[in-house]
Amino acid sequence: MSILVLLVVLATDVWVYADAKERVRRGNPAFVSLGSLQVETPGAWFLGCLIMRVVFFPLYLTATRRNPFGRSSG
Repeated sequence: MSILVLLVVLATDVWVYADAKERVRRGNPAFVSLGSLQVETPGAWFLGCLIMRVVFFPLYLTATRRNPFGRSSG
């Protein structure tokens, strides 16, 4: 069971990297600035999700306007 969870976590981290890379290629990078901390490169998003998933994965979803828990504007 723990291997399955690890694989799902790693797969979503790889998805974040690939999605962030595609957004950079299209000229619409995911960017977050929290004080002096700025996250904008695909590598930074990947490492953030890998190291502190609880913070960075929801932050990435919010930065890309994909947060399923956020308020809808309509």
